[in-house]
Amino acid sequence: MSSAENADTTRVARRDDAVRAAVEQGLLTEDRPVAALLDVRGIRDSAAALHAAFDAVTAPGTPVLHAFAVKATPLVPVLRLLHGAGVGAEVASPGELALAAAAGIPPERIVFDSPAKTPAELREALALGVAVNADSPQELDRLDALVRSAAPAPPLASPRGIRVNPQVGGGSIGALSTATATSKFGVALRDEGARAWIVKAYADRPWLTRLHVHSGSQGMPLPLLARGVAETYALAEEINRHVGRRQVDTVDIGGGLPVDFGSDAMSPTYAEYARLLAEAAPGLFDGRYRLVTEFGRSLLAKHGTVLARVEYTKSAGGRAVAVTHAGVQVATRTVYAPGSWPLRIAAYDAKGRPKQGPDVVQDVAGPACFAGDLLAEGRPLPALEPGDHVAALDTGAYCFAHHYAYNSLARPGVYGFAPAGDTVRFAVVREPQTLPEIVAESGGPHTDSLTDM
Repeated sequence: MSSAENADTTRVARRDDAVRAAVEQGLLTEDRPVAALLDVRGIRDSAAALHAAFDAVTAPGTPVLHAFAVKATPLVPVLRLLHGAGVGAEVASPGELALAAAAGIPPERIVFDSPAKTPAELREALALGVAVNADSPQELDRLDALVRSAAPAPPLASPRGIRVNPQVGGGSIGALSTATATSKFGVALRDEGARAWIVKAYADRPWLTRLHVHSGSQGMPLPLLARGVAETYALAEEINRHVGRRQVDTVDIGGGLPVDFGSDAMSPTYAEYARLLAEAAPGLFDGRYRLVTEFGRSLLAKHGTVLARVEYTKSAGGRAVAVTHAGVQVATRTVYAPGSWPLRIAAYDAKGRPKQGPDVVQDVAGPACFAGDLLAEGRPLPALEPGDHVAALDTGAYCFAHHYAYNSLARPGVYGFAPAGDTVRFAVVREPQTLPEIVAESGGPHTDSLTDM
């Protein structure tokens, strides 16, 4: 067995132990029939693998900031854990910036990317010293005004750059393809006159020192991701030749490493991607440029599990159906776009042990009141019974941290876990939402505000 296979096997064993312990320790109850679990050791391992992959291809001493894409799992304890593992934060809203600050991540390790930054958001980022990537010519005009208003004070500490869209094409999931000809992100590099405009923008603004690209995400083939990075590196070289000095000193290559949702394998790996990047743009890694990465899904997805109790089982049209408490509220993308976002489902018995027995083709349904609320359809699994448990695997990113309050379903509790001798220790990441909290968020404190008008 290879080291990678051994690591996958060990991770699966930790997950099985955590499921059994969650049931034994009462993380799931009649009042709280769904919980989310995060593998702390697995998250640390992924962060270490990311560091090692880029250390292996960059010149010694090259500064590299790995900034976690907060949108993937916007939970403060997760950001704090990653900060301790040497990972910063990439934020795309004031809320995400506030989460990063609450986690103790210093401004110099935060990057602010968004296509719709307000003047107030830009002012705050510049005042804090957070790196800012302008997404459009109009946003660059706003930065111009803010830079002028700061003079003759000391230069703003916030590093600034422009996001470019290399327009290299899309992947298999159109909604996540950010480097298409008509993508809403960045300055479209191949549009008429755009490249010349970018070069002149840097020549006119000595304070522009970064270039940013993010070519896609899940469903994007690695060679296409690497091509987008290589074209951005070539642009940085062109700008520096034009101005006659190394003005662009940092290239932010974004993230976008896809995840294998069809197996327990951590594939592709950071090492594979880093080697491919080094082949596509060797000059980017020779020590002349600082590097920034913005990985999200690939750091967290494999380390999250949604665990839910099976409440009822039935048959419809000859198909077995297991009705559970996990559905659209914790796996929204899977429910609405199952072809793009299929999830693996693991079956566990009432005591949290892996379910045994012959497979039965069955649907795994959620609790929401519409027919499409299915975690899996026609899936072969050991026959589920009331009181059993199902686990939606690989849900550590873009799932339970992005609660969808259909039917006013409560947000589940989120718990980190780690081995502790012969048992498993849990730590609260986010408390389960209570019914009074649901009422308060739904206008409860303002019950008579409309009738009194």
